[in-house]
Amino acid sequence: MSSIRLEKVNGLLQKELSIIFQRKSKEHFGGLFITVTVVRVSPDMGAAKAYLSIMDKVDKKAVVKEINERSGLIRKYLGESVGKQLRRTPELFFYLDDSLDYAQKINELLDS
Repeated sequence: MSSIRLEKVNGLLQKELSIIFQRKSKEHFGGLFITVTVVRVSPDMGAAKAYLSIMDKVDKKAVVKEINERSGLIRKYLGESVGKQLRRTPELFFYLDDSLDYAQKINELLDS
């Protein structure tokens, strides 16, 4: 696969996962504000790593664990939305993206 195709699939999956988390958040995740920051698809497009940023003051690792437990349901929703563009929906793995928290901590240290 060409890298251009992978980048397009990464963008497509990021957009569609963002829509899924926006629409299904209240129903499945207690209304948490979840942002998909990066999606990286494997070269064979069989697996995708999605990095999530969670804005609320909750146990973020527990939320990501819960999302990983429900990855089959999320994959089903994703398959319904990208079924025409991809032959098969990649298996999803979710990770916590704590880069925003890190940047905020650095800013606080620089200000003090």
